[in-house]
Amino acid sequence: MLPYVLAWLSSFDLFDREDEGQGMVEYALILVLVSVVAIATLTLLGPQISAIFGRISASLNVTG
Repeated sequence: MLPYVLAWLSSFDLFDREDEGQGMVEYALILVLVSVVAIATLTLLGPQISAIFGRISASLNVTG
């Protein structure tokens, strides 16, 4: 009886295993894209951000 129940449950394809690998690849590609954009942004804007924080630090040291 159990094999029949298992066969019946497997006919519904509750666990679509073909899409699992595809989903992981998509997440990995999104993660790589976000990482590349973040690195590029920090590389381009890094000196400007550093200068802003330098001015803020100097301002705090003068008034503090």
